[in-house]
Amino acid sequence: MARQISGKRYAQAIFDLALENNQVEPWSEDLAVVAEAFNDAEFSALLKHPDMSSANKLAATATVLAGVNPLVRNLVDLLVTKNSVDSIPGVYFGYTELLDTHLGRQRVEITTAVPLESAESDRITNFVKELVRREVVLTTKVDESILGGLVIQIGDKLLDGSTKARLEALRNTLHTEIVASG
Repeated sequence: MARQISGKRYAQAIFDLALENNQVEPWSEDLAVVAEAFNDAEFSALLKHPDMSSANKLAATATVLAGVNPLVRNLVDLLVTKNSVDSIPGVYFGYTELLDTHLGRQRVEITTAVPLESAESDRITNFVKELVRREVVLTTKVDESILGGLVIQIGDKLLDGSTKARLEALRNTLHTEIVASG
């Protein structure tokens, strides 16, 4: 939990700095590059290795993140020096949330049993846009285990219209009725 909090604090600090420099979207792209680099298991393990000096760790990040804004790299260097590379995904996630709020966007994840066609995706996007009254950034994923229907994740809210959820609800209702009548 402490790493999540520190990730959010760092995200807020770098977001404020990005606002001051009028660079909120470019820095988001840079943080995506950083998060992707640190998501690489080998690179992350290298930076966590206790026998590797801080100077070598910083040299490695400078090489890998050569195209990243120097102020963003300064944050990365700070986290590497503090042995807090595990908080980088939290920084990226927190920054993305701040950026979305700043730009009036809402990220939405749709889960379906089969891939959506473009028209269906557009219809769902419009439905959610009317629901949240904000621009919607839609991501989709396929999970055959839901059997049919769809699951919509809007922030911390979950709208589960899957066939699996309906079957489970029916099973619970039948179980309750059987117990009550038995």
